Amino acid sequence: MEDAHRSGCPINLTLEVLGDRWSLIVIRDIMFGNRRHFRELLQNSEEGIASNILADRLKRLLERGLLTREDDPSHKQKAIYSLTEMSIRLVPIFAEMGAWGRRFLPVSEELSIRAELLEEGGRPLWEDFMQELRVLHLHVPRDPSKPSVFDRLHAAYLEVVARKAAAE
Repeated sequence: MEDAHRSGCPINLTLEVLGDRWSLIVIRDIMFGNRRHFRELLQNSEEGIASNILADRLKRLLERGLLTREDDPSHKQKAIYSLTEMSIRLVPIFAEMGAWGRRFLPVSEELSIRAELLEEGGRPLWEDFMQELRVLHLHVPRDPSKPSVFDRLHAAYLEVVARKAAAE
């Protein structure tokens, strides 16, 4: 039986898939934090997601085709969550949301540095990052001539964290 939708409006339909309190946060943590296991997502959540909520969102995102789940070959009871192309295509939305948040809300420097770099890099950086996510999550061959966007974003975050720790 198909889900009933409030309307066929693309914004409405997108909100029906992603508009709850946690779905985008889970995708964000997989995308930008490379958190691929349940425990990593649970323990490293800046927002403190509860285990039952995380389990529900992962199940929902799997059902909607935004994530895939495969057994972790290193441990029988672990699973690895991966982004699908549908989730990878959210990079521009995350970049725009980050830019909006930086402009209008009281963000922290360490948690907004990636948004700043994505905003400054614009569409070309977003495309490079999406391609890198395809390598990590969809096993697309890597272009060795391209520098790692993920590494650049992570290094910028670590640099801000280290600078703030040294100032304290």
